Amino acid sequence: MGASGEERTAGTTAEVGRIPEQSRGVWRAVPGDEAPAGGPEGPPAAEQPETGTGRRRFLRALLVAGVGTAAVGGAMIEDVLPGGDRLRRAIGMTGPDGTVPAVGPGPVRTDQLASKARGRRIELTVVSPPGSAPGADLPVCLALHGRGGSAAALVDLGLPQFLAAATAKGVPPFHLVAVDGGEATYWHRRTPGDDPMAMLLDEVPRWLAARGLAAPTGVLGISMGGSGALQYARARNGGLAAAALLSPALFTSWGDARPVDAYQDQADWEAHEPLRHLDRPLTRRLAVWCGTEDPFCPAARKLADRAAETHFPRGAHTDGFWRRVLPDATAFLGQALARRA
Repeated sequence: MGASGEERTAGTTAEVGRIPEQSRGVWRAVPGDEAPAGGPEGPPAAEQPETGTGRRRFLRALLVAGVGTAAVGGAMIEDVLPGGDRLRRAIGMTGPDGTVPAVGPGPVRTDQLASKARGRRIELTVVSPPGSAPGADLPVCLALHGRGGSAAALVDLGLPQFLAAATAKGVPPFHLVAVDGGEATYWHRRTPGDDPMAMLLDEVPRWLAARGLAAPTGVLGISMGGSGALQYARARNGGLAAAALLSPALFTSWGDARPVDAYQDQADWEAHEPLRHLDRPLTRRLAVWCGTEDPFCPAARKLADRAAETHFPRGAHTDGFWRRVLPDATAFLGQALARRA
């Protein structure tokens, strides 16, 4: 039986020590990982970080030759055999990459600001839909980047074009606001003098007000930003209209979280890991997208009982997957924010 568009069984344990995260123009690995192949733009979307080119070619050849197709090929695709998600990554069976829409973006304004909470200068980027001014009276949605990323990385990912394409199709317009959250902070106070969450809660509303913008009522989080989005929603005590999470970097145990070096110790992880606080109010509408070949998929599934929508198609932890699902995530946010307005 061939693979379906949505996985029917759970994935394997997260290989959290080897997940490449989003960055601007490059791929960065979790500490201890090898430099990914594929040049300065990072590994191909189908490539598993620990899998060599020769092994991938061998596995592909094995399937093309039909060796063990009935007993092995179909079984690993359907996850009957252990490690099916890793094998699908190895042979590139992670679904197609998305592309940035071929549309003109709306206004994009970036300012350099001094953040007292972060103890440094950061970039604040406001992405607006075409035909609107940066200060137009529209709902505001934060956009939180992944590990090694930045506000600029989200622009490079195509957020201005995805927002423009969505509103052209009738999605209610809104502003996206991106801000630098740090290399591997997981959007909390990882080191003294650097508190990205305090920046989001205390400084961002003032910065937006100075630009004629309302306080955020939604949040989009990618990878590390997915963890930050849930922490932000919890801090807002259920006051957000919507949150959209793409491949949220969540950890079901301290043993999984420890290798990424994003928390001071186990107590710090327990205080900030969103999966440890699902009894607290989050947001009125939560949606989750995570690929079944993404090592974070098993953890993302634990949000199913709290989410209005969950989507687990074939896909890895890559820009290509995020670009594939961003049209749906943008539409979800626009509709949810418009209901709240």
